Amino acid sequence: MIDNSSTTSVKILDKEYRISCPREEEASLQRAAHQLHDKMKEIKSGGKVIGLERIAVMAALNMSYELLQLKESQFENNTDAQQQIQDMMGKLDQALTNLDS
Repeated sequence: MIDNSSTTSVKILDKEYRISCPREEEASLQRAAHQLHDKMKEIKSGGKVIGLERIAVMAALNMSYELLQLKESQFENNTDAQQQIQDMMGKLDQALTNLDS
């Protein structure tokens, strides 16, 4: 069995973390860590949340909320598209019925 995992380092708020992940996902992990770093830095600079653990929890909550909003938006868009397809199929059925008459 070939093990394609490796250990990579990410830096978040001046702390380095060593994380094991598949080699082909290292770039994605680095982007995710950079995004987390930016969100935590934003929260820290606001000065209202103190302590690395609290900052991390607030960042996780904010990012989770943004992800949920995105998923809900995509679901609504998908539902709208499905409704449009149903409407178009109804019009097509009506047009075919009119042709048969």
